[in-house]
Amino acid sequence: MVGAEMLNWSDLHPGDGRPASGGPATAALLEATLRPTDKVLVAGPHSLHLLDLIASKAATVDVLVRSAPDAEQIARVVSGRVYCGALDRFTGTDLYDVVVALDGLPRLIGPDTPAMAWTDGLALLKARMAPRGRLLLAAENAFGIERLIQPDVTAAVPRNADWPGVVEGALTAPVGLAAIRVALGALAATTTVYSVYPDLVGADLALVTPTGPLTAAAIARSVAARHSGPTLMDPYRLIQDAMAAGLGRELAPVWYFVVGDKAPETLPANVIPSGDGVLLEEQLLAALKLDDQAALRRTVPAYVAWLHSLDAQSAAIASPDNVIADGTSYRLFGSGVVVSGGAVEHLARFVRRAQEAGSRQPWAGDTQTLTARLAAMAGLEVTGELTVALDHLRPQGQAEQLATIARLSQELADANEQATWFESQLDGIRRSRPYRIGHAVLNPARVVVKRLRRL
Repeated sequence: MVGAEMLNWSDLHPGDGRPASGGPATAALLEATLRPTDKVLVAGPHSLHLLDLIASKAATVDVLVRSAPDAEQIARVVSGRVYCGALDRFTGTDLYDVVVALDGLPRLIGPDTPAMAWTDGLALLKARMAPRGRLLLAAENAFGIERLIQPDVTAAVPRNADWPGVVEGALTAPVGLAAIRVALGALAATTTVYSVYPDLVGADLALVTPTGPLTAAAIARSVAARHSGPTLMDPYRLIQDAMAAGLGRELAPVWYFVVGDKAPETLPANVIPSGDGVLLEEQLLAALKLDDQAALRRTVPAYVAWLHSLDAQSAAIASPDNVIADGTSYRLFGSGVVVSGGAVEHLARFVRRAQEAGSRQPWAGDTQTLTARLAAMAGLEVTGELTVALDHLRPQGQAEQLATIARLSQELADANEQATWFESQLDGIRRSRPYRIGHAVLNPARVVVKRLRRL
């Protein structure tokens, strides 16, 4: 024990807070940086899986956590020393080859810790580094992509997990990547920065240079899976747009700082397909946005022909959102949603995703009608009701809902205008002299026909 421990609280299994940090990208970073001779200090809550990994890669492992129940559980997993308490009470003279703080700094203090700036907490960790030691540090972005996706509905009343940090400036990272680099001081010269998605708890991707359409697709998938509930904007489309604007690093939810060591460009490896190309879905959406009929009539038949050349297992996951288009060739992006029903159902899934994202549609109609238009370009016919069109269409976010309302309102206004025009044309025909003469001539004949039918 080092003092200021939390006796009735768990960061590994919190009741209303986020769990300990983890994820495949975090594990990949540790795999790439730890050495068999390292003496490691793990500061803050990390998942038991990560602690097992660190123990298998390093010579010795010490752990500092603020929760007494967590310390007892970790002591049964880690053979090294487990310290329970706050970072400001952590005294001693031991130095470490690697200091791991991939949960960040806020959960290294307790409710009775005096207000501590982020730079003060960083200085305490630096004091634990050996002369040629390395530091693995995480910092949450105060203006990350999640602020544009989902509002923080708990901001008014702090949760139990927030009380140690309600004092302004209590180990909260500086705002913006540039400010954090300044706070790192001399360490910044030997620091590699990773942009981490989708969050600290489940870090799926960590990239040094988050650029390129295939990288954008991988990040968009990860973020969309994380934010599956009601949102302000469609997470998938928002990520695609942010990456296209070159904001992948600035809007990352989390940054990893690797001080004093080199690591791979992407963590974990092989999660982003190699080679050139873009998602077929992005190519089709661009054609719809510009009303490029020629591009659609080239792309849809080529895609359908390629789809028919695949085996049944590959064809089932080859929807446009899981297919890479590279010129006139196509290949699968990765594992995707299984869709039964062949090419027509894959096109219907594309139409459905485009409608849910509030994307521009050059034609009016429901999912069935729009799918029939695309299918006809490849010589296919929609027979029967589509599987993907059975569920009620629900735009992904509030922005997409407003866009859908605007689109439907415009379609209704256009239909009303057409109906009014047709009514005026009919009224003009009825008032014309030829119509009145014809009506006068044919009316007696109608009377005779009715009487003959009665007989």
